Amino acid sequence: MYAKGVMVVADDNDEIDDNPIEQVRLTVSIYDDPTQPVLTFRTWVLGMGSCVLLAFVNEFFGYRTNPLGISSVAAQIVTLPLGKLMAATLPTKSFHVPLTKWSFSLNPGPFSMKEHALITILAGCGSSGVYAIGIVTIVKAFYHRSINPIAAFMLAISTQMLGYGWAGIFRKFLVDSPYMWWPGNLVQDNDIIFAIDKYLLNDHRAFHEKERRPIGGHTRLQFFFLVFIASFAYYIIPGYFFQGLSAISIVCLIWKKSITAQQIGSGMYGLGIGSFSLDWNAVSGFLGSPLAVPGFAIINTLVGFVVILYIVIPIFYWNNIYDAKKFPFISSRTFDSTGARYNVTRILNNKNFDIDMNSYNNYSKLHLSVIFALNYGLSFANLTATLSHVALFHGKKIWSLWKKTTRTTTKGENEGDVHTRIMKKNYEHVPEWWFVTILALMIVMSLVACEGFGKQLQLPWWGFLLSLGIALVFTLPIGVIQATTNMQTGLNVITELIIGFLYPGKPLANVAFKTYGYISMAQALGFLADFKLGHYMKIPPKSMFIAQLVGTIVASTVHFSTAWWLLTSIPNICDETLLPEGSPWTCPNDTVFYNASIIWGVVGPQRMFTKDGVYPELNWFFLIGALAPVPVWLLARKFPNHKWIELINMPIIFGGAGGIPPVRSVNYIMWGIVGIFFNFYVYRKFKAWWARHTYILSAALDAGIAFTGVLLYFALQNYNIYGPQWWGLEADDHCPLAKCPTAPGVVVAGCPVL
Repeated sequence: MYAKGVMVVADDNDEIDDNPIEQVRLTVSIYDDPTQPVLTFRTWVLGMGSCVLLAFVNEFFGYRTNPLGISSVAAQIVTLPLGKLMAATLPTKSFHVPLTKWSFSLNPGPFSMKEHALITILAGCGSSGVYAIGIVTIVKAFYHRSINPIAAFMLAISTQMLGYGWAGIFRKFLVDSPYMWWPGNLVQDNDIIFAIDKYLLNDHRAFHEKERRPIGGHTRLQFFFLVFIASFAYYIIPGYFFQGLSAISIVCLIWKKSITAQQIGSGMYGLGIGSFSLDWNAVSGFLGSPLAVPGFAIINTLVGFVVILYIVIPIFYWNNIYDAKKFPFISSRTFDSTGARYNVTRILNNKNFDIDMNSYNNYSKLHLSVIFALNYGLSFANLTATLSHVALFHGKKIWSLWKKTTRTTTKGENEGDVHTRIMKKNYEHVPEWWFVTILALMIVMSLVACEGFGKQLQLPWWGFLLSLGIALVFTLPIGVIQATTNMQTGLNVITELIIGFLYPGKPLANVAFKTYGYISMAQALGFLADFKLGHYMKIPPKSMFIAQLVGTIVASTVHFSTAWWLLTSIPNICDETLLPEGSPWTCPNDTVFYNASIIWGVVGPQRMFTKDGVYPELNWFFLIGALAPVPVWLLARKFPNHKWIELINMPIIFGGAGGIPPVRSVNYIMWGIVGIFFNFYVYRKFKAWWARHTYILSAALDAGIAFTGVLLYFALQNYNIYGPQWWGLEADDHCPLAKCPTAPGVVVAGCPVL
C-alpha cells in the first residue's frame, strides 16, 4: 500500500508478483510512486519538441534515394540530460491559467521516469510515418493530378486515429489481461517504436541515476555525442561531395561495356556481387539499423535474400520466364509487352480517373520485372506462412492464454495480476466515451473525405465501411498473436485483393481502402502496445491517452505539412528522368506504392493474377507459404534439444528479399555484414561493450546523418546545388547497363539493341 509521497512496495504483507508470465516477472517492476509528476511542462516542451523534430526529419528523408528513419531512442537519450537540466534551473513557482482552475509549475521537482517515458512516447508518435501520405504523393508526383489539401489532410488524420476506436473496444482483453503480455515492450526492438530503453523497464533507477564515467572511457551520453559529431561530419562526404560512396561496384568499374557483368556486379540494379557502401544511410536507410535487430532475424533475412536473389531470380531471368529478359533485371517500374515503360495514361479515363477497357485491350497487359513479380508471390507466401507459423509454434499457448483471458475479463474470476491491481488502485481508468467519441468523429471525417470534395479519393461509402469491418474483425485475433508472440500479420495484401476484385479500375479507391483497412488496425495495435507499456510502467492511463492523442495529431500534421511542402516546392520530385544529376529526391518507396496502385487499382488482380493476366501461377505462393513452416515444426518436435531449429522462421525468410525493390542488393549486403559483425562477433567477444553502447551507437549514427542532411538541403540543395560536378557525384554505382534488357530487339534509351 502507499501513502502520499511514498513508493508502493510489494512485500509479504502487501502485493506479491503473481503475473503468470515469467518474462514479465523477471523484467517489470511492481513498484510504483503515484506522486511522480507525469504531464508536466517539461514533458510537453521536450516531448512535443521531439515529436515535431522527428516527424519533420523522417518525412523529409522519406523522399530521398536512401530514406532515413530516426527512432525515438535518439530523443530518449538526448532528452534525459535536458530534463535534468530543466529540473535544476527552472523556477518552482506555480502559474495559474486565466479563467480556469488550472495551475502548473515549470519545475514540479526532480525529473521523473514517467515524464521521460511519456516524452519517448511523444517522440515515437513523431518517428512513425503516416501511411496515407503515400496517396497524396502518388496523386501529385506520379499521376500529376490535383487533390484538395483539406481532403488529403482529413485522410491523413482519420487513418491515423481510427485505431483509437478499436483500441478502446479491445483494451479489456489485450491490455488488462496479464496473459496478453506484449513481449515487444520488454526488450529494445527496432520494430516497436513505443518500446522504452531496457534501463527504464528493468530498473526504474538505473537510467535516471547519475552515471559514473568509466576509467579511460565515456558515459553513454558522452559516447552518443561523440558518435553524433563524427556521423554529422562524415555524412558531408557521401551526402554532398562523393555521393557515389552510397554504392561502389567493382565489377562495373572493370567491365564497362558488358550488360551481363553489370547485372551481376551492380549493387543498385543487379546482384551486387563485389559491391559495397561507405555510407551508413545505405546500411540502415531501408531495413532499419542492423544494430537493433536480433541475430537470428538477421540470419533468417539473409537466407531469404540469398535464396531468392542468387538462386531463384537468376534461374527465372536467364531462362526468360515471364519474358524476363525484356525488362530490367531489378526494377519497381511497370512495363508493356514491348519492354517499354507502361504508359498508364493510355488506359485511364481522364474524366473519371478509372480504367478504359477499350484502351486497355488495344494497348497491352501489364508486365513487371521478374523480381518485382516474384515479390508479390513472396508477399502472398509471407501472409500464409505467418498464420501457419503462429498456429504451429504458438497455437496451443495462444489458445490457453486466450481462454484464461476470457475467464478473467468476462467472468470476473479475479482482478488481474499485481500490475492491474496497482493501476486500478492508484489511477482512474480512461472512460469508454473518450474512445467512442474519437471513433465517431473519425468515421464522420472519413466519410466527408471520401464522399465530399468531388469524390477525389474514389472510395464510396460502402467501401469505407467495409474496410472498417475488416479492421474490426482482424484487430482482436492479430492483436492476440502480437501480444503473445510479437508477430503482426499485415492486412495490406488482403485489402488490396478484396477491393481490387470488388471495385476494379479505381487506383485511389484501392489505396484508400487498403489504408483504412490496414493502417487503422496497425495503429490500434500500436496504441494497445503503448497502453500495455504504460501499464507496466505505472503511467496514469488518462495521461497516456492524452499524450498519444496529442502526439498523433501533431505528428500527422507535421508529416503532412512537410510532405505537401516538398511536393509543391521541389520541381520534378520523384521523376528520376527529369531530376538534375546528384538530386536525392527519387522517392523509391513512393515509386513502389505508385506501381502497386496501377497493379491492384488500375489493372486489378483479375487482370494480373488470374488466367486473364500474366502471373496466375503466383497464387500458388499462398499454398507454399502455408506449408513451408510444417517441416520446420516437425523437425523441432523430433529434435527438441536442437533449439536452433525453432529459430528458423519461414515468414522472415519469405520476407528476406521482399524489400527488393525499392531496397537494393547493396543495402542487404552491407546491412547483413554490419549486423553479423555486431550481433555475433562483438556480442560474443565484447559483451559488456555491446550491452552498453550498441543501441546508442545506432541512434547517434542516424541522428548525425539526419542533421547533416537537413543542413545540406537548406544551405545548398534548396538552391539546386547538389555537389561538385565530377565522376563521384553519380549515385547509381556507375552500372548504367545493369538497367538494360537483354532480349533481342527491345529498344530502350541509353541501352544497346541486341
